Amino acid sequence: MSDRKSSISKARSYEEMGEYWDTHDASEAWDQGAPVEFEIDIKSDKRYYPIEKTLSQKLTQIARAQGVSAETLINLWIQEKIALAK
Repeated sequence: MSDRKSSISKARSYEEMGEYWDTHDASEAWDQGAPVEFEIDIKSDKRYYPIEKTLSQKLTQIARAQGVSAETLINLWIQEKIALAK
């Protein structure tokens, strides 16, 4: 059995693998990869909180301007606020 860690880069260490992918693109070896299947189990809790209509409209405008969803922006802002509260 080979001691290679990667069939595409022929790397023998993670460092060599990193060096290879620093200078190569995955599209160059797309046909060399094997198909894989995996499941992702993202656990999130949905809770609904009322927001004043004008705040919701402003939030949506800011989110659009930043290229994210309102939900993402709310989560980022709440994370920042909680981090500051510690």
